Amino acid sequence: MPALVNMEREGLLDARTTVLGIGKDDGDDETLRSSLEAFQAAHGAPAKAAAQDDTERTAAWARLRPRIRYISGDFTADAIYETLKTELTGNAVFYLAVPPRFFGDIVEKLADHGLMEEGQDVFRRVAIEKPFGHDLASARALNQRILARIRETQVFRLDHFLGKETVQNIMTLRFANMMIEKLWTSDSIDHVQITAAETVDVGTRGSFYDATGALRDMVPNHLFQILALVAMEPPIAFDAEAVRDEKAKVLRAIRQYSLEEAKQNGVRGAYTAGTLAGRDVPAYRDTADVAPDSRTETYAGLKLMVDTWRWAGVPFYLRTGKALAVRDTEVIVTFKPVPFAQFPRLRDAHLPPNRVVIQIQPDEGISMDMLIKRPGLGVAVEPAVMAFRYAERFNISRLNGYETLLYDIFSGDQTLFQRADAVEAGWRAVQPFLDAWSQDGEPQPYAPGSLGPDDAAALLERDGLSWHDLITQ
Repeated sequence: MPALVNMEREGLLDARTTVLGIGKDDGDDETLRSSLEAFQAAHGAPAKAAAQDDTERTAAWARLRPRIRYISGDFTADAIYETLKTELTGNAVFYLAVPPRFFGDIVEKLADHGLMEEGQDVFRRVAIEKPFGHDLASARALNQRILARIRETQVFRLDHFLGKETVQNIMTLRFANMMIEKLWTSDSIDHVQITAAETVDVGTRGSFYDATGALRDMVPNHLFQILALVAMEPPIAFDAEAVRDEKAKVLRAIRQYSLEEAKQNGVRGAYTAGTLAGRDVPAYRDTADVAPDSRTETYAGLKLMVDTWRWAGVPFYLRTGKALAVRDTEVIVTFKPVPFAQFPRLRDAHLPPNRVVIQIQPDEGISMDMLIKRPGLGVAVEPAVMAFRYAERFNISRLNGYETLLYDIFSGDQTLFQRADAVEAGWRAVQPFLDAWSQDGEPQPYAPGSLGPDDAAALLERDGLSWHDLITQ
């Protein structure tokens, strides 16, 4: 809803666009409007929004509010779909903000009642947010079930990470800058790290999280989408299918591990009781709606290989976790070090390698680490950083990323949305870890406010590497 308000403010919504909410609770149009109004007051504007932003937001909400309607009904029953047939006469996007187990049911009922039929200048689309399946078999079954009733061009599988400016800018960084793209190969790159660290604990989402875990929740979708953008080949065009073809190729090229290889190349952890940001946090297993003997992980770390000519021999290290020391989503591309230090008095010195750091959140930007000569007599080398920060040049604080995704759904552009084959390729790559972890031991404990379990550091140490320090960055 904040994204729709932003779109209304920017003139990106047609004045005839309406929002129709459907739910089991009794109520009328005013019930939903008041509820969304309260949400807007609590979450709609950034903390540092300018007075003009507040005024424009208020005016946009006033225009959008009368176009919000509500129908009470059971979306598992046929009656609500017959009601919808009388309500919808033109274009429609069905946004499934429902538990994942209902995705297939709703799509089938929409099709059964003729609500997905398109005509000349009339579209019908379905937006589905992750999780899209919980393993390879379920993702494949859900794809088959949905695509048996509607076309792939009508399905928009959302990953909200892809709405973020910095994620979208990965392609521009690579393919609009020759000095970057020429070095973007295994000849120059030593390894890549992708991190999605969260400071929040599981909180009130115990039931969902215990059935999901960090690996399912973050890796086949968020982190793999970032990995695909980092590793993809230049597309033949920047249209949806050309871009999605190249991203799918990357996901299919991720090395398929055996169970033993998955055990060696994966780390999982679960946070213990402790203090986080000045408050007491119960151990994951003591969280409400979590099984006391749960083996679900709240931290996952992986070492993956992408078996293509461009990336042969370059490891990709991925990590994500709850209740960690900092909130940070980033990509670290580390280049190979110089063969030897030719500078006087530095012949035996270790010079840190160059890096490209893509900061996705919270402080969106891109920086490059390099070495320079320190001013003074003689040759002394020290690191320097060339940095770009979005907030210093553009006002993006009022955007949350969904504006781009919603606009693309309305306009029919599927570039930023996952295709069926890419979804299945992602699950295929993580399936060995799911299988190995279901058979082998328990997650390693780690303290809230730390950087994860000890084995996560060991995953890189055996390769002579270490994780990028999130705290001192």
